[in-house]
Amino acid sequence: MAVLPILRFPDQRLHTVAKPVDAFDDSLRRLVSDMAETMYAAPGIGLAATQVDAHVRVIVIDISETKDQLQVFVNPELVSASDDRKVCEEGCLSVPGFYENVERPDRVRVRARDEHGQEFTLEAEGLLAVCIQHEMDHLKGRVFVQYLSRLKQYRIRAKLLKQDREAA
Repeated sequence: MAVLPILRFPDQRLHTVAKPVDAFDDSLRRLVSDMAETMYAAPGIGLAATQVDAHVRVIVIDISETKDQLQVFVNPELVSASDDRKVCEEGCLSVPGFYENVERPDRVRVRARDEHGQEFTLEAEGLLAVCIQHEMDHLKGRVFVQYLSRLKQYRIRAKLLKQDREAA
């Protein structure tokens, strides 16, 4: 296992649309393992392959307090979403240090496969529903800051670029 570098907003690679996974092999399981290690090390509760510059439809999530309930979603599809919407504060490993309110459906049903190719359907609500939607956005090349005003996007972009310059 390895901790992978996480792309930071406004890196254009974060806007790449991920391709479906067609081979459920050792390289996929290695990617899932590396993504899980990266997510836990960050620390975070979700990570999409896009964020580690692997542009395939893979998500790992663990919202548990004990960090021992890893969920893997390969080729996830949103089957349904509730009309009820909820505003939650979101953060992102690709936008470190920034947290903003985003409105999303409160409940979702998602169909996906695990890292071995087994199909499953999951109904999620609350934090898990938010996390699934957030990570699925990454697979579409969308970062949560795109739900914010242009002014907030500009300020976040400017602060992160300044941090990158100072770190170099």
